[in-house]
Amino acid sequence: MGVRPVVPLYGRPGCHLCDEAEAELRRLAPRLGFELQLVNIEADDELHRRYLYEIPVVALGDMEVAKAPIRGKVLEDRLTELLSG
Repeated sequence: MGVRPVVPLYGRPGCHLCDEAEAELRRLAPRLGFELQLVNIEADDELHRRYLYEIPVVALGDMEVAKAPIRGKVLEDRLTELLSG
């Protein structure tokens, strides 16, 4: 079995939109075969500057897959497309 792709979720504690995105990603991870990585933007000054007004942000590799507002079906379709091909 190969290495599972990592899907980072950029967010911060206390962000309800981040919590909703995390729940959606946890639902999708087993079926789509990726590992969820939670990244607290408050732990890194550069990430904080970059994403403060855009969180939550879902990425895959160097690509931003989705930004707030994240819509479940759109996120699922995009990740399915990217992870399958």
